This record gives sequence, structure tokens and C-alpha cells, in this order.
Amino acid sequence: MSERDAEPEVDEEAGAVMRTVQRQLKLWRESAGLTQAEFGAAIGYGEEQVSSVERGRRIPRPEYLDRADEVLSAGGRIAALKEDLAEVRYPKKVRDLKRLEADAVELCAYNNSVIHGLLQTKEYTRAIFDVRRPPFTDEEVEHQIAARLARQEVLDQTKERRVFSFVQCESTLRRPIGGKMVMRQQLERLLEVGQRRNVDLQALPPDREENSGTDGSFRLLNLKDGSTVGFSEAPLSSRVITDPKETTVLDIRYGVIRAQALSPRESLAFIEKVLGETKA
Repeated sequence: MSERDAEPEVDEEAGAVMRTVQRQLKLWRESAGLTQAEFGAAIGYGEEQVSSVERGRRIPRPEYLDRADEVLSAGGRIAALKEDLAEVRYPKKVRDLKRLEADAVELCAYNNSVIHGLLQTKEYTRAIFDVRRPPFTDEEVEHQIAARLARQEVLDQTKERRVFSFVQCESTLRRPIGGKMVMRQQLERLLEVGQRRNVDLQALPPDREENSGTDGSFRLLNLKDGSTVGFSEAPLSSRVITDPKETTVLDIRYGVIRAQALSPRESLAFIEKVLGETKA
């Protein structure tokens, strides 16, 4: 079995989880009287891979923990570590953003460069990361894709009374990232999500004389405790905004952008039109 586990993100939270997991794995292996080489052979991994996991250099995949649980007769105790590792597999900034999105009762986002991450198909996401400069390694691309798709779970949590509002510049709907087929699938995904009762999806045409979104993409999250958090995006950095004065500015700006955009119904009709053009 090949081992392509990602290097863990170096931060306090991930480090604490990894130290707990590596201690447990080592204790169970040693209690069974197995060397790293013997244990690796039993679960289908090499000695060096087992050593890397036990030293905290690599995050074990779920199947690694499942096999370890079976071979060491742990009765589900090792397999249960999968839940602890699920979050720290992703970069800290992704984990923090995912938590904020999960705690939001309303999420508003304006994008003028690409389709918003929560709305992207896997193929569209891959196309974005494939052209990144300097380039990611193949493993890093897969890691970034998995992290972005994991955030999309928040869209499917129907038990939560969470509402979403997205405004996309028309240019993001017409820019053929990944090619015609990838863009066609992406537009179909937008139509599917845009028809959900808790989602408003709007398009902002470029021929509007007034466009209050020229400063770039941003998002607003209204949280369960009544507070508002903003998130601004830039090529080399992103910033979480908690100052009420600044979040108020973003809130006003977003309201104006929504007014300048097509209505949700008009926007879906427009996306259908653009989709038809890709099939021509």
C-alpha cells in the first residue's frame, strides 16, 4: 500500500492531537510485542512509514487506523482516533474558516475572480490549484482540494437554519477555468445550489455603471451569538475582521452590491443562458 499522508500543519492544536495519536499507536503496538517492521507488514505499510506516523511526522489516513485497530485488536479504540484527526489534516486557516462557517446563521460572500469555494466542483477546484504559481506538488494539490471540499459540508447541513447569499461577478461565470467541460459542470452545480430554499445566488453584470465590489472579494458571517465576522481575501494574505466598525462597512457594501446585481431569479436564468452558450 502506498503512503501519501500529508505533513501535519505545525500549530498548537494539531501538535497536541498528533502527540496523543502517536503515543496511542506506539503503546498499542508495543503492547502487542510487535516491532515497527512487523507491524507495518501486518497492516500493509513500510517500517519507515510506521516510524513517521509514530514520530508525528505524518498524519495517518483513516484506512491506516482501521487496519491498526484490526491487527492490534483494539476494539475500535484506535479507529475512534479518526474523528480527532479529521480536522487537523487541513491547514489551520482552513480549520478556522470551517469553524466560523459552521457557527454562522447567515453567510454572505462576494467574488469577482473565481467561483466561491463553497460552490466549486472538485474539477473546478483542481483547475485552480493546478495553475498556481509557484506550483503545488501533486500531494499538495490533493491536500488543498480535500480541504476545500470538506468545507462544503456546511451547505448540506439541513438541520441547521442557516442561510447563504452569494454574489458572483459575471466574469467568474464566463471565465473557462479548466476548459469548457469543467466550466459546464460548474455552472450546472451553481444552478443546483441556487435552487435551494436557503440559498440566494446572484450575478453582477459587468455593464453596471455602479459596482461597489471593485475592491475585491470578501465575505460576512453572522454568528449564532449575534456577532459578525468579516473575511477579506488578497493574493498573498487573507484577513479575519472582527472590529464592528469594519464589519459594518462590509455589511453596507454587501447590501449595495446585492442591489446592483440581478435578482436571484434573474441570475439563475442568466446562468442557464451562459450554460447554453458553453454547449453551442
